[in-house]
Amino acid sequence: MEEFEVGQEVEVVVGSFTKLGITVLVNEVCEGLLYANEVYQRVEEGQRIKGYVKKVREDGKLDVSLQPIGFRNSITKFQVQILNALRAHNGFLPITDKSEPDTIKFELGMSKKAFKNAIGGLYKNRVIAIEENGIRLLEHVQ
Repeated sequence: MEEFEVGQEVEVVVGSFTKLGITVLVNEVCEGLLYANEVYQRVEEGQRIKGYVKKVREDGKLDVSLQPIGFRNSITKFQVQILNALRAHNGFLPITDKSEPDTIKFELGMSKKAFKNAIGGLYKNRVIAIEENGIRLLEHVQ
């Protein structure tokens, strides 16, 4: 049996979709789970993608992430709020780093500084595009 370490890059074959997430086959030898609330891209059954070991469970199964573990640790609650707002508004929000602080607070429930930090991280990880009149969720993420 292959030994896995947290943070290790693995090949994942997408299996079935459950209420908790997506079952996967890791390196063709071990069962794993991608949690639904941590998947920021479209995946299809049978698809082979790169993943990362997030946790080795006592039963031998793995919790897996599609982002390197550093990204998982650094995603903030504000980034999640922005992603949820983008998804609720067809992938576009007419808010930028030039928007009034009160607008950002009213629309997203966060300070302008928190908003700027969050969109900076999402942009750096190629999750959003920053446009002149707002932010857009990139196609591959929806």
